[in-house]
Amino acid sequence: MSHEPEAVSGRTRAQALRWRINRLRCMRPAELPFRLARSITAHLEPIAPHRYRVPPADRAAAADRWVHVPVGLDAAPYLAAANRIVAGTLDIFGMSCAGNAPPRWNRDPKTGVEAPLVFGKRLDYRDRRRVGEVKYLWEVNRHLHLVTLAQAYALGGDAKYLETLRQHVDSWISACPYGLGPNWSSALEVAIRLINWSIAWQIAGGADGALFAGSEGGHFRQRWLSSIYQHARFVHGYFSRHSSANNHLIGEAVGLYIAGLTWPCWPELRRWRAGARRILEREALVQNSADGVNLEQAVCYQQFVLDFLLLALLAGENAGEALVADYRQRIAAMLAFLASIMDAGGRVPMIGDGDDGAVTRLAPREDFCPYRSLLASGAVLFEDAALRHKAGELDDKTRWLFGPRAQEAFERLRGRTAVLPRRRTFPGGGYYILGCDLETADEMRVVADVGPLGYGPLAAHGHADALSFTLSIGGLPFLIDPGTYLYHGGGRWRAHFRGTSAHNTLVIDELDQSEQGGDFLWLRKARAGCTAFEISDSVETLEGWHDGYQRLADPVLHRRRLRLGKRARTLTIEDRLEMSRAHDVEIFFHCAAECVVQAEASGFSIRRGRWTLQLLPPPHVAGAARIYRGSTHPLCGWVSRHYGQCEPAPTIVWRAQLAGPASLRTHLICRSDYTSA
Repeated sequence: MSHEPEAVSGRTRAQALRWRINRLRCMRPAELPFRLARSITAHLEPIAPHRYRVPPADRAAAADRWVHVPVGLDAAPYLAAANRIVAGTLDIFGMSCAGNAPPRWNRDPKTGVEAPLVFGKRLDYRDRRRVGEVKYLWEVNRHLHLVTLAQAYALGGDAKYLETLRQHVDSWISACPYGLGPNWSSALEVAIRLINWSIAWQIAGGADGALFAGSEGGHFRQRWLSSIYQHARFVHGYFSRHSSANNHLIGEAVGLYIAGLTWPCWPELRRWRAGARRILEREALVQNSADGVNLEQAVCYQQFVLDFLLLALLAGENAGEALVADYRQRIAAMLAFLASIMDAGGRVPMIGDGDDGAVTRLAPREDFCPYRSLLASGAVLFEDAALRHKAGELDDKTRWLFGPRAQEAFERLRGRTAVLPRRRTFPGGGYYILGCDLETADEMRVVADVGPLGYGPLAAHGHADALSFTLSIGGLPFLIDPGTYLYHGGGRWRAHFRGTSAHNTLVIDELDQSEQGGDFLWLRKARAGCTAFEISDSVETLEGWHDGYQRLADPVLHRRRLRLGKRARTLTIEDRLEMSRAHDVEIFFHCAAECVVQAEASGFSIRRGRWTLQLLPPPHVAGAARIYRGSTHPLCGWVSRHYGQCEPAPTIVWRAQLAGPASLRTHLICRSDYTSA
């Protein structure tokens, strides 16, 4: 069952003004003159004649390729996916968009709104009345599907795929004049388009391939190269800075760097490439902790940023331009973190924002897992048997990126011992792994969050989830992070999914730990920390705190202690509240949609597969607990496993009004119904 939220119209003037005020509140003093100068430039730029000029090239496009056409690959999935594109159907966030070949590039496929061709840097892409739901529009214009067309041609040889690719690029250039419309409003989107253009260009045969044969092909090649230069110039002049310098800046630098390697045709682009490399080498270390956690505190963005970093590394090394050693080491640490939070079933928790975003799409299979794919690529890159074990198998994306050495490396690693989990503590990012029987079919794995809200002044993709945790048993999620659902225009649904009540933690007075200021803004931010983490043969214990409710008139400090008993397979959650007056207290336990939850005399049973998790809430006289599933008043009992999709899932909520200091203890007991030998 999927839920569609109530219609949200364009922002009112009051809402827009409130957002601008909150945005200003998140800016540091040095950012204000930068924003003012950028605004002035955006008003003057449309009348500057030089902005339309493309200088003559002094070099040809690069002949070397860093994407490889694999040998012996099953072409059927690629041909099927490409045939849908040729027929005019694109799949966007689980929605099939058909009827336009080539697509209407300035039209949101979800709402049907056609965005105006005004100067892109001054277009308010958050205004749904003018632009529609821009996330869907941008997804089409990232041109991931062009890579699929190029792959189908490389594997099957049918010229119709090249013809469709050329039609799409040619029509895009005509429909999206430089600087105009929603496709020229975000440097990140321009950069991702450059990356996919580079990959499609290479797979289709490069500058001398059949795509550019004859005089007509030569004219198209020059037209495309001119647009490539304009894309690179746009990114170079519109980097995300200051409070906006998160994953966007990394993606922009990667797009410009890869463009400079693929098309080193102009002196300016070669200079821009060098600058982009410096940004990339710096930001890879600044935005990701030394222990491998992306500091946006969002697992989906861990994957997104890793993809950017990996593509840039491979492109640079292929060109004989190795990035600094620390850059490579940071990629290895980030992969190790992913492997550590991945359960025995190959699933990772949906911590923080997630939008199913992909830098490129090299594997069209429906069961493709981007996380396992990254681990497979890491196994090949670092000759790492532990990553190979977690990846499980060699995926097609890794084959396209590494060529024949992918299979060779996987075979070499087959017999090597893999020590797992490699790491349990990630203090730089604030995550800790508790568990028993880890990496087996009986594992019980807890991923606990005692980290910061998010990265930078905005903490844009973080959720108010301090002291929350997820729990999987036997590779099956039981207690989950419910995900994200929507970004722009999500209204109360956006607020709910990023709020505290949508996480497995405690809520005071129905308030979030941190104060929301907009879809991607946080004003007052909770601080959190770990005070103890201890592991023995029989018990594992984590203690942490957060100060998000210290802002209340009667300040409340929340401390939580997780104690995992390995032999009895129990998890005890002790919440201690330091407060003076009466407060409403709620504790949330969000269950996976597949779980069957039933109330019992002593608490609740949560069943899935051969496992039963018994939940015994705090035995407080004033407390009461109930199950929500798909409730809209209040919003509770929902999970979003993919962007734009939402379905009911059981949530257990314990409530009480407590006066003065309190200690609340919840017990979780894991049992197996498995009786076979």
